Amino acid sequence: MKIGITCYPTYGGSGVVATELGKALAKRGHQVHFISYAMPMRLSGFLENLFYHEVEMSSYPLFDFPLYTLALASKMVEVTQYEKLDVLHCHYAIPHAASAFLAKEILQSTKPKVITTLHGTDITLVGLEPSFLPVVKFAIERSDGVTAVSRFLREKTLTNYGIAKDIEVIPNFVDTTVYRRVPADHIRQRYSHPGDRILMHTSNFRAVKRVQDVIKTFAEVRKKVPSTLLLIGDGPDRSTCELLSRELGLQDSVRFLGKQVELVELLSSGDLFLMPSQSESFGLSALEAMACGVPVISSSVGGLPELQLHGQTGFIAEIGDIDRMAKYAIDLLLNPAKHQVFAEAARLRAAEFDSSRIVALYEQYYERILAS
Repeated sequence: MKIGITCYPTYGGSGVVATELGKALAKRGHQVHFISYAMPMRLSGFLENLFYHEVEMSSYPLFDFPLYTLALASKMVEVTQYEKLDVLHCHYAIPHAASAFLAKEILQSTKPKVITTLHGTDITLVGLEPSFLPVVKFAIERSDGVTAVSRFLREKTLTNYGIAKDIEVIPNFVDTTVYRRVPADHIRQRYSHPGDRILMHTSNFRAVKRVQDVIKTFAEVRKKVPSTLLLIGDGPDRSTCELLSRELGLQDSVRFLGKQVELVELLSSGDLFLMPSQSESFGLSALEAMACGVPVISSSVGGLPELQLHGQTGFIAEIGDIDRMAKYAIDLLLNPAKHQVFAEAARLRAAEFDSSRIVALYEQYYERILAS
């Protein structure tokens, strides 16, 4: 198959999943073309059958705002015409699915099938804005196929938008041959004090991730367990979080590592992963941590209960319940035998979402839509 993939190239779950999917499909012999305004973050190094097409943005005084939706549609038309694409796979509904619909309408002789994958805030937050809702609903309904990364997100989409359309649930995935526990003593020596346990969090530091709750939970844990907190990522809440860590006197124990592409060694140094999100349609970063044998303490929102097994791979608490999250964390960190059992269970659970299995589901879905 010849597949065009459009995603946001920035530090976020939808772009990561789209990029890893494209790489996996290319390795399976499909021809994959990424279409976006910048090179996706995890798209590095040469890979046969994989190509990147940049959406060029023109600057003209008449336009106060860049016309990305139209420029993207034009690039989709161009790539489809010259590369004879079978599928345009859009990750994140806004504006990718709308651009794909426009491109398909322009293409008369070689119309590709349009598949839209819903990832989360495009449906639960941004798409519900009055200025976007009609367009998002229309783009979803006019897609040839629609997938969602969790049952929670499928139900939210059907309910919030009043859509009468089949939505296939294909969960996020991880390559467990890459994401596995590896020696990471050099990480521990560099960032933590001798004997410390390491707690971790990875996100784009948006308000919905509640990174301040991570720091507050860590503050409670540290009263009982010598520990260090590693925060990976960057975003609008980072400065606030840095200020909070100083106010709590934790500046020597909270390490802000910024955006990182290679996560395996970092995750392998961890003892616990904290994810107290306000909204999480799946929880890809938690899955990557679990694949590296790290138990997860998370909130009970969205698709997280579909990934997490409470009392087996980690623990689940209500949003904002810092005391309970800290209690769960302390319990695991002070009981090495119990922690080991949870770590092994986390790895086994992650194996159920291995890329070899999930990418095959996408292949089967493409074939079904192409045959329809």
